[in-house]
Amino acid sequence: MITGSFRDRESADRAYSDLLRKGYTEKDIHVMMSDETRKKLGSSDVKLEHGNKALEGAGVGGAVGGAVGATILGIAAAASAIAFPGIGLVIAGPLAGALAGGAAGAAAGGLVGSLVGMGIPEDQAKVFEQDLKEGSIVLGVKPKQDEDARYFENEWRTTGQHVYR
Repeated sequence: MITGSFRDRESADRAYSDLLRKGYTEKDIHVMMSDETRKKLGSSDVKLEHGNKALEGAGVGGAVGGAVGATILGIAAAASAIAFPGIGLVIAGPLAGALAGGAAGAAAGGLVGSLVGMGIPEDQAKVFEQDLKEGSIVLGVKPKQDEDARYFENEWRTTGQHVYR
């Protein structure tokens, strides 16, 4: 798993778009951000269902505006995103589905516990916890091949805040 945090929407969008260009889909890519960051990105028009329900699809077009397509804001408004109100985290991608049934446990375990539960080592989870609290967006992907892993690691180190492999 390659995981990186990005301080702003533009760098996260570039990394996400790069993943898509390499043949990965939204079903392969983990996206995490605080609910506060999601609101700052401008997706407050999207109705967020708390607990283990997905975001409502209504109003997504208005929330995304003219930038429809492969953007972090679009992902934050996707039907596969889940909010964990106890920890203020919004997760999209394969982790969202995997954690849907355990929303209450995730909230009780706190942010670091939730990240560790997703397979992120504790020392890295603490770094990402701080990054998420400061408004960063965290992306993760399981590379299909070593060449992809090296490529994403190198690319993300130029635009990302913290990158772990």
